[in-house]
Order: sequence, then structure tokens, then C-alpha cells
Amino acid sequence: MTAFRSYPILGAALAQLVALAVMIALRLLLAGLLDPSALFWTGLAAQCVAAAAVTRLIGLPVWWVWIGLAFPAAMSLAFHAGELPAWPFGVAFVLLYLVFSNTARERVPLYLSNRQTTEALLAMMRQRGGSRFTDLGSGLGGVVRRIDGEGRVARGVESAPMVWLLSVLLSKIEGRGRIVRQDIWAADISAEDIVYAFLSPEPMPALYEKARREMKPGSLLVSNSFAVPGVEADEIWELPDRRKTRLYLYEMKGEAAPA
Repeated sequence: MTAFRSYPILGAALAQLVALAVMIALRLLLAGLLDPSALFWTGLAAQCVAAAAVTRLIGLPVWWVWIGLAFPAAMSLAFHAGELPAWPFGVAFVLLYLVFSNTARERVPLYLSNRQTTEALLAMMRQRGGSRFTDLGSGLGGVVRRIDGEGRVARGVESAPMVWLLSVLLSKIEGRGRIVRQDIWAADISAEDIVYAFLSPEPMPALYEKARREMKPGSLLVSNSFAVPGVEADEIWELPDRRKTRLYLYEMKGEAAPA
């Protein structure tokens, strides 16, 4: 399961293969009982539900579950499109880019932190008496909005256009937190008490080096699920959620990173 959380595309592919097998088995079982049209729709529905269920069972984030549910139907629509106009597919592509552009550019999928993680980060801020918090790759900004307030200043850094816009609107509605559209590598984290990231294995070495260069002594870099390779975490918080989330805490020692 840990491998699938690190490389969710593998888990998503496995879910689709299992769902395809379920669909084929169901169609063989019902071949003599249903007419071709009913057989097609029954098989497609079963494939969609099976893909979503397997995606959920292996512990992928909820947005992967929705992708698993929709993917078989989307493929079926593409194969049976016939004379459908091309513009809906163009619009869908643009929307996907606006939401998931970071996945292709920086190999950072859109992960959303759950409630247990958010509460753990809030407890961490309170225990340490921190006043400044930054979420690098803040998604829809739920962590930022929860932590902001009571003398704490929370900021989210997000570069995917549609995700950034939605998180800004939610922040304005609730009057909590500040979301900036910026590349995480350009963000100034020198004054932060805690910097949080839920990214992927790919950027972790570079992110740790950025933290060592910029963050003040005693501050924390907190990574959700993905440890920094070759670096022992100062603490690991294991959360009591369904995913068995691990938060890796790296305290900055004030040592300059090697050039």
C-alpha cells in the first residue's frame, strides 16, 4: 500500500485492470441472460464501481477514486464518440491542465490533507508556540484555513491555476489564511516556524536542501507520507486515520547546506 501512495499511477492502473477483469467476468456470466444493450451498460457500471472500490481499498486519495470511477466511462465515450464535436474534449483537456498542471511539470500530484492531518499540524503549532506556517503545494487550502487565526499567520503556496483560484475564493469566504500563486521553489520560507508539504518522493531531496538553506534554527519541515531519502527524521508522527498517515518532522539545526 505504501508503494501505491508513493506512486499512485501504479495503484490507479492496477484498479483499472482489476475492474476490467470484473467486467469481463460479469459479461461472460450474464451473456445469455441480458440483451446486448443491457449487457453493455451493466458491464460498464460494474467496471466503474469496481475501479473506484479498488482505488479506495488500496488507500489512494479520494480524487483518485473519482478518476477511477469516471475513467471506464470516459474511455467508452471516446470509443463510441462517432460524430460528437471535438470542442468538449478540448474544454476537458484545458480544465484538467488547470487543475493538474503540477503533476506533469513537477511530478507533484494533487494530494489533499485529511482532517486528522490538519488537526495534528494545528496541535504541532500550538505545542511549539509557532506563529507562522506555510503549506507548500496547498491544494484547496483546507490546512491553511484551519491553522490561521489565534495569533497564527498561515500561508498557502499553490501554482496550479484552477486549484489556486478555488482556494483563494474559499479563503476569502471564510476570512482565514492567505493563498499565493507561486512556484514552491521561489517561496520565501526564512521566517516560518513550520513548513508543511504533501508532495511526492521526487522533490523531497531538493525541498530538504531548500529548507536547510532558508529556514531558521529550530523551525520544522514537515512532510506528509514522503521521507527525505538518506535523512533520519527527528520525529515521526503516526496518525490514527485509515491511511495510517505518517508525518516526518525535520528540525532545522542552523547548518548551511553544502554548495
